Amino acid sequence: MAVVDFIVDENIARITINRPEARNAMSPEVMVRLNDAWIQVRDSDSIRVAVLTGTGDKAFCSGADLGLTAPLVTGARQPESPWDERLLEILASDEGWFLIRRDTVKPVIAAINGHAIAGGMELVLGTDIRVAVPHAKLGLQEVKWGLFPAGAATVRLPQQMPYARAMELLLTGDLITADQAQALGFINHVVAPDELLPTAMAIAQKIVANGPLAVRAIRRSVRDCVGRPEMEALNTEAALASEVTASEDAVEGPRAFMEKRKPVFRGR
Repeated sequence: MAVVDFIVDENIARITINRPEARNAMSPEVMVRLNDAWIQVRDSDSIRVAVLTGTGDKAFCSGADLGLTAPLVTGARQPESPWDERLLEILASDEGWFLIRRDTVKPVIAAINGHAIAGGMELVLGTDIRVAVPHAKLGLQEVKWGLFPAGAATVRLPQQMPYARAMELLLTGDLITADQAQALGFINHVVAPDELLPTAMAIAQKIVANGPLAVRAIRRSVRDCVGRPEMEALNTEAALASEVTASEDAVEGPRAFMEKRKPVFRGR
């Protein structure tokens, strides 16, 4: 059984970390296979949305595998497999790691089936919409072990929840429940386990039904404009909006509305 499952159905990619015996910790193979999956999401015209989840009910992802990945990255362990070698090449490249320095371009929905801790929480930080089960706990515990949460946590967490609460999580290493994360606006929906994937897929299907050029441009505008001076951000928004307005999809959408039918978007 593959440590990362990748399925595409009706323009939706479903990516599943499949190491439940290790709480879906990211081994070098998992990280390389995730990287390959994100490349396919980014580059495939047939994929418009991705859903990321984990196998089992214990963990969405418990972070990097402390026995395999962490020693490799710190240099305490030498490469022993092609997966090790590829991971080091990816991390050393100018492009960096997907969901941190590299972007999928398309929306990503996290279906959080259990605990999302350390690198698992950083995976969540790189997603756009989040659905979680009630028993999930989330947090960044690197500081407890003298480590730095270097997966964009110190950059993104204060943007995605109130500053003081983000600082408390980063500096104490405490975990929060899914309900607490939802109250902070960090999670969109908390649902029963049997409703997790159906809820995430229903959101994905709504996005797929929309104009793909508009979806990507809106997402890019939001991400590019966070923290920038207002006028600079408005100029970025205007440039992206102009590209969408000049597209065939922007003609098809209003026409379909007037003709009382479902629009047929072609992504151009």
